[in-house]
Amino acid sequence: MARQIRPFRGPDGTNWGVEVQVPGASNAMIVFHHPGGKTARLDRYAWDIWSGPESRSVTSRVAPEKVMQSLTDEKLAQLFRRSMPVSNDLTRVDRAS
Repeated sequence: MARQIRPFRGPDGTNWGVEVQVPGASNAMIVFHHPGGKTARLDRYAWDIWSGPESRSVTSRVAPEKVMQSLTDEKLAQLFRRSMPVSNDLTRVDRAS
């Protein structure tokens, strides 16, 4: 199964690649891949809540293609505004001291 990537232009003009990952019964992770490529440190993600028939069965899985088809430009813009970095540049707290 090939990855399905959809283009999305961010508010600052950056061209992101959008992918649906880890779909469950009632949600899916929407990943915004930064065009820089080389690393994932600039990628972002947000959760999309699914309300289709699959969401009523805990053993069900929504198809990534189905989620991708439901993502309008407006919905992608909203998800991007709520998105979080996949990687964090902040140093971790040393809990041993």
